Amino acid sequence: MSPMRGASGGGTKLLAGVGVAAAVGYLLALDGAGQDVRVVTKALPMLCLLAWQWPAKGRYARWIFAGLALSLLGDVLLDLGPGLFLPGLGAFLLAHVSYAVAYVSQTRRPCWGRALPFGLLAVGASVLLRPFLGDLTLPVIAYVIVICTMTWRASALWGSPALGRRAQRFALAGALMFAVSDGVLAIRLFVSPLPGSNYAVMLLYWSAQFCIAASVHAAGTVDRTASQSVALQRS
Repeated sequence: MSPMRGASGGGTKLLAGVGVAAAVGYLLALDGAGQDVRVVTKALPMLCLLAWQWPAKGRYARWIFAGLALSLLGDVLLDLGPGLFLPGLGAFLLAHVSYAVAYVSQTRRPCWGRALPFGLLAVGASVLLRPFLGDLTLPVIAYVIVICTMTWRASALWGSPALGRRAQRFALAGALMFAVSDGVLAIRLFVSPLPGSNYAVMLLYWSAQFCIAASVHAAGTVDRTASQSVALQRS
């Protein structure tokens, strides 16, 4: 067991405190602080989530950890300057692939009925954004398809025996909030300015990442409970 996970709440509370303080610092820094302050305060919440997940044991936990690490890379790249937009977008695209693989590792049920609304969302978002994208058309539409696929796979977890209901709720809530956050961001970047949207985007983003990370801990709790039950039955 990780020292952070094994501590009597102390390690987790410390990480939570640092992460929340950094998130508040980043939101305050949006209106004029230097780039170095923004990069550090934006990265710290994700670093805290990564520390909370360490060590990542099992396929599901490892793929979620990879997604968190790639998201951290994307955060840093996007805040270093507009010239790194495409590498940052690519890092987040790979993060969503990692999350989707994590969900598929728990269930391969196609759940085509659940895929339909996310497929329609991908088509609608692509049609809406395409006139504004120019040279970014292909990478942005590819990103839209990948995040909608990730959200579909999170929805496919619902009702699966592979994860407990609490872990399923966290995974799905995280995927949906991530999609909403990116949707608001895409409208602000490519369609029309949205006053104050930076704050909504980041709050949704951090909430999404927390829920996705929390699904690992919820799944671990279910697994430990199941193992204890089996052990009691055998004794």
